[in-house]
Amino acid sequence: MSAAHARLCGFGWRPLGRREEVISGLDLSFSPGEIVLLAGGSGAGKSTVLRALAGLLGEAVPGERTGTVEVDTPSGMLLQNPADSLVAATIGREVAFGPENLALPRAEIWSRVRDGLAQVGLSYDVDRPTSALSGGELQRLALAGVLAVRPGLLLLDEPTSMLDEETSDSVRRVVVAAARAVGATTVVVEHRIGPWLPHCDRVVVLDHGRVIADTTPAEFATEQQDRMLAAGVWMPDTPAPDPVVVDADWVRPTEPGPSLHAESVQVDLTVRSLQGSTAQRALNGATTTLRPGRLTALVGPSGAGKSTLLAAFAGLLRPTGGAITGPEPPFARRRSKELATAAGFVPQNPEHGFLRTTVRDEVACTATALGRSVDVAGLLALMRLDHLAGANPFQLSGGEQRRLAVLAALAHRPGVVLLDEPTVGQDRHTWAAVTGWALAARDAGATVGVATHDTSLVDRSDIVIQLKDGEAVG
Repeated sequence: MSAAHARLCGFGWRPLGRREEVISGLDLSFSPGEIVLLAGGSGAGKSTVLRALAGLLGEAVPGERTGTVEVDTPSGMLLQNPADSLVAATIGREVAFGPENLALPRAEIWSRVRDGLAQVGLSYDVDRPTSALSGGELQRLALAGVLAVRPGLLLLDEPTSMLDEETSDSVRRVVVAAARAVGATTVVVEHRIGPWLPHCDRVVVLDHGRVIADTTPAEFATEQQDRMLAAGVWMPDTPAPDPVVVDADWVRPTEPGPSLHAESVQVDLTVRSLQGSTAQRALNGATTTLRPGRLTALVGPSGAGKSTLLAAFAGLLRPTGGAITGPEPPFARRRSKELATAAGFVPQNPEHGFLRTTVRDEVACTATALGRSVDVAGLLALMRLDHLAGANPFQLSGGEQRRLAVLAALAHRPGVVLLDEPTVGQDRHTWAAVTGWALAARDAGATVGVATHDTSLVDRSDIVIQLKDGEAVG
């Protein structure tokens, strides 16, 4: 398939329910075969541009579009949340979906399936259920599906955001090699841009829907440093910013956080496929402790069991072996209101927890139900969401949704704070706010646990627990 020429002319976009456009009058073009890094702060419009190029705006995503979008070949897009693109029950059928829609011969389809899974490092059998994959594994699966189509325009939204460094390096090499091999025009959105710069032909930076830089990687790195740091861009070879100082009254729990101890915890998840239900071992005898007044980071490769252990600590998954001990009654035996009083949990997919139709109401929801006061305006300003107070949570960018999920789960000041990949999709400014919240909760006596691949967050943790194959190994 030939490389694409893509162009936006006078492009504007106003999501459904929003008064103002998030992008207005944007002119931007991409030449055939070039690899372009699209950078900018959280909410700058990067994902909107990708969705426009993929033809999703006004169809799959409701809203009002102005201007024109021109793309002369089919495109393939990796969404910021890979779970949003799932269509099949098994990984083989998932990767085969695109080639099947191209009406390719059966032998060619399954050759592409095997090649795609191998390229992204998913060594599972093609019959493995998609429901058995971790968030990082879903990210690789979605990429395999995109690569199997061999599109002329390759659109990648945070393709390595939920992967460990080794896997990220591997996936990055796969993307670049595949793009160069077929000559695909490639547009990559990432917040951590340093590793991509050597592989790109061009860097475009957006700020509030406007192009503020369009240059070569070399000139970008040498001439745009101060301007990009001010815009929140993660520039290479620069330390993480200082976390924001958060008012202790916003995070101080009504009761000090408890110790939570996992003793030889085993968790078997029920995985459903076309062949029926099977048990999938997600934790295999994990033993560790989350302590009050400490920030504990759960680290390890995708599929190691980090999210499962965090959910077990939160009382959302019951161990099939071993036990979670600490407060009585255990979290897993409490009713919803009793559990929410004691613990706040931010899931890896933040939109899974949204209950209200406006951002301000979402922040106040749990606190109001529990009879606790909350400074909604102050919290929204802290997380740089105050301009979105009246917006629908489902119309926010991925990074904005994640910050809203932090506020919605924690504004009522629980004694246990559990965060699954809380800094994914954040620029330097918003990273500082999310990290500042976690550290302030710790300092106020809460028990704080995070599952993360973010080395900058890990560096600020008090305790680091390494997981591998469902066990705590260090």
